Amino acid sequence: MKKHSIFIMLACVLTASIGFAQSSLMEQAREYFEPVPMGAPELKDNPLTYEKIELGKLLYFDPRLSKSGLISCNTCHNIGLGGDDDQEVSTGHGWQKGPRNAPTVFNSVFNVAQFWDGRAEDLAEQAKGPVQASVEMNNTPERVVKTLKSIPEYVEYFKKAFPEDSDPVTFDNMADAIEAFEATLLTPGSRFDKYLKGQENALNKKEKEGLQAFMNNGCAECHKGVNMGGHDYYPFGVVEMPDEEIIQNDVGRFAVTDTSEDKYVFKSPSLRNIAITEPYFHSGKVWSLKEAVKIMGSAQLGIELSENDVEAILAFLKTTTGVQPKIEYPIMPPSTEDTPKPALD
Repeated sequence: MKKHSIFIMLACVLTASIGFAQSSLMEQAREYFEPVPMGAPELKDNPLTYEKIELGKLLYFDPRLSKSGLISCNTCHNIGLGGDDDQEVSTGHGWQKGPRNAPTVFNSVFNVAQFWDGRAEDLAEQAKGPVQASVEMNNTPERVVKTLKSIPEYVEYFKKAFPEDSDPVTFDNMADAIEAFEATLLTPGSRFDKYLKGQENALNKKEKEGLQAFMNNGCAECHKGVNMGGHDYYPFGVVEMPDEEIIQNDVGRFAVTDTSEDKYVFKSPSLRNIAITEPYFHSGKVWSLKEAVKIMGSAQLGIELSENDVEAILAFLKTTTGVQPKIEYPIMPPSTEDTPKPALD
């Protein structure tokens, strides 16, 4: 009877210890991460309305914002491909190649700024960049406005989206509408988010080991918050500079600030949906997530991660893939005789 009681006591202690360890891991994770919310956050100086979001969706998919009439926002940030284009660097106007890998648009509203070097303060400012970049959409604000004003349905859509403006069809309003739509492109409901919300069995043993290794090894210092990254800037190659094949002589944020401390500094990328947003790094030269994890271990942490840690971290990262937004491809208003014709020069 006494032995039986001791056995029960030990079993209870063991169960309690396991439960404490599990809850302890969850609490530690909550100190670093937050679940992706179900709805878009409020935007600074750009109130979200149904009309504005719907207009933004049309504009996001409309290739007539480009001079060639071939390239839309969705070309490089494909909603069906994890919010990016699955290329090392994007293909733009006249088959030119851009200098950097296209980051995912999903959950990008939570980033501190946009682009790898943070040169755009928000999504609205970011939307203006590719439209005007010669290597991307190669257009001008004046030509974009002329195109939109030549299409009566667009004029009406802008009036509904920006009812207080006497002249609502502007380049700035185009960008605000696209920002409003992009703010809705969230991927909530990942298994990791379910874990953060208290579902202990949302992650299996291997995935929890990966989460623990991710935090213990310092990965979470640069990849935390709602977006598991995108919240600040960090030097690439803190301990060991990666191969030039990966760096591609890109000085990062230095080109924006002209400050020596910003040389090879980049905005930390989001690790949300990372398993489906290859290739990796600003150069897009690494296609294997496993290789990317190893490179980060040596370059940023100065350690050679064990094979067990690498496999566990990979297992954990795959749990961050959320429910992908399902957007019905819109039917855009037709051009008129006054709409500028596509040009390839």
